Amino acid sequence: MSTVKPVVIMGAGPAGLTAAWELCRAGREVVVWEADPVYVGGISRTVQAEGFRFDIGGHRFFSKSPEVNEVWRQIMPDDFIDCPRLSRIYYKGRFFNYPLEALDAFFKLGPVETFKIVLSYIKARLHPIKPELSFKQWVVNRFGERLFNHFFKSYTEKVWGISCDEISADWAAQRIKGLSLREAVLSAFKGKNSAPTAKTLIRTFFYPRLGPGQMWETATAKIREIGGKVILDRKVQTIHWDETGVTHITGTNQQGEFFQQEGSSFISSIPLQELMLSLDPPAPPAVAQAARSLRYRDFLTVCLVVDRAHVFPDTWIYIHDPSVKVGRVQNYKNWSAAMVPDSKLTSLGMEYFCFEGDQLWTSSDYDLAKLAIKEAAQIGLIKESEIKDAFVVRMPKAYPIYDQDYHRHVETIREWVCQFANLQPVGRNGMHHYNNQDHSMMTAMLAARNIQGGDYDCWKVNTEAEYHEAGESKS
Repeated sequence: MSTVKPVVIMGAGPAGLTAAWELCRAGREVVVWEADPVYVGGISRTVQAEGFRFDIGGHRFFSKSPEVNEVWRQIMPDDFIDCPRLSRIYYKGRFFNYPLEALDAFFKLGPVETFKIVLSYIKARLHPIKPELSFKQWVVNRFGERLFNHFFKSYTEKVWGISCDEISADWAAQRIKGLSLREAVLSAFKGKNSAPTAKTLIRTFFYPRLGPGQMWETATAKIREIGGKVILDRKVQTIHWDETGVTHITGTNQQGEFFQQEGSSFISSIPLQELMLSLDPPAPPAVAQAARSLRYRDFLTVCLVVDRAHVFPDTWIYIHDPSVKVGRVQNYKNWSAAMVPDSKLTSLGMEYFCFEGDQLWTSSDYDLAKLAIKEAAQIGLIKESEIKDAFVVRMPKAYPIYDQDYHRHVETIREWVCQFANLQPVGRNGMHHYNNQDHSMMTAMLAARNIQGGDYDCWKVNTEAEYHEAGESKS
């Protein structure tokens, strides 16, 4: 019997399961703990109710990293579909094509407003704001203040629950990298068949036939087949360490039973705040305070079953209009027909961004369903009489918030946690870094290689790795 302790992975989202996949294939013993008693995949799960499948947010499978694409194909070679992207913006009672189409925006905004937008853009380019610290400043410098007020401000503040002046410019630099007004207009005039240079503008992507959860459910099954352990209903409570590093973790299930797991190396994809506040002995006061200062945006989806075969053609719609609370609407059937059990029905995901404990989060499922139905009808998507059923899913700590102080807090934590040679944070919440799914997977792949003797800095993924957004892929 082997006396080598396993690699312990906290969290069975895309990052945690990718690390487990890499390590198991390399012959390492792996144990994954996942707090959820039913689902793997983290925010990339696919929830099932009455035969309907719906995502927690939309998850495109697109990456310029050959290695990430190869992992997707290794895990699930035969069940991807090619999904055409069609998305629009709803603002002030009108639907605008997204990505931008110049003539569409011109006719809907009108020539006077379009002219003012162009003047605003020219002014911003001639007199950029310096220093560029906030999200607003970053966007205004590249699009002009008038376009910012139309198509960035209301939606961004709805998503994050704070002013655009409070959001770090890092958020825009990371999420809209490679896109400018000039780029968007050129892309529009080149036509739909041209290859966009910015990731924000991609027009097609891969998608699992049964939703993103299918990928991670399949990964879990294959990890188990080759000897890895993925254990659900195991919530990490305490991470024990001494001068040698992390020694073991302890936790409970929903029945209150106690569990302990020793390990040789530890990979954490649980929220960075939870990781640091679970340490025993505790982290130094300054580090613990930095962890407490990290902020998260929570998320809930109301899935509406509509008694109509076709509701609208989009895969999703961004709701910029401040007259409703909903932030985005997913049309799951247009991602994949298999997401709906009856072709005569359609399921929509009304997505609401909130803070855990606020009025939206604490509303009953019945009240949330009423709100979602009312707002879907107000936007003009459905008639209230067409709704056959509704389901609600809440997702805490869905998005790490990039406020003006987040980087300082993360650096404080990062500098201290580097003392643990056998502990690596990975993934979106694990690093408090708003990674895409492919970026999260890459951090996990590098962490797995570090355990096998590599020397990679996982924190550089999606910061120095520009190839993920606008350049050529690199290994």
